[in-house]
Amino acid sequence: MDFLTNPNILFYITAFLIGGIPFGLILAKFFAGVDIKESGSRNIGATNVLRVVKEKNPKLAKKLAAMTVALDALKGVAVLIVAKIAGMPDATLWAIAVLAVAGHCFSPYLKFEGGKGVATGIGVLAFMMPVVAAIAITAWFILGKMLKISSLASLGSLVVFIIASYIIYPDVPKIHSHAPIWLISMIVVYKHIPNIIRLFSGKESRVA
Repeated sequence: MDFLTNPNILFYITAFLIGGIPFGLILAKFFAGVDIKESGSRNIGATNVLRVVKEKNPKLAKKLAAMTVALDALKGVAVLIVAKIAGMPDATLWAIAVLAVAGHCFSPYLKFEGGKGVATGIGVLAFMMPVVAAIAITAWFILGKMLKISSLASLGSLVVFIIASYIIYPDVPKIHSHAPIWLISMIVVYKHIPNIIRLFSGKESRVA
């Protein structure tokens, strides 16, 4: 039972459970009365919130999508802030970051289904590497405006983050490894496999 009192284990479990909270699903149901798991792409992320709620209320759709992005990003950051204040080492912080993204993508509240992990990933990576994240977020906005394809903008900004992380941090401080970044990236890419297939077949939806 000692593992239940181990601070690292408690933070890991907390990160996964909080990361799994499906804010997009909750907000859309509460404020718009729609189940985004049954409509659109059936994803719990902001893009599907925007797509589904827009059919009923365009103005509300934008607000709920923005709230979804913010809450999905902050849920991982919240655990990281508490862990940082508690004096957890960088290795633990990086593990928390990975588990928060994993929780979002494989939510324990949705039979281990979930979102794409982009907003949560941006949140935790911004906390761990703010300068690199700022570069990737800039790329995300530019690609989103140019391409109007959410998944392609997200994947493109992920590539930018990976490249920038190696340029700015050839040797990641304290942990001396880019492994957590690659783990988060692999989770995000895995969740985007259906999008990647649609991109190659020219069937991926655009965001108006």
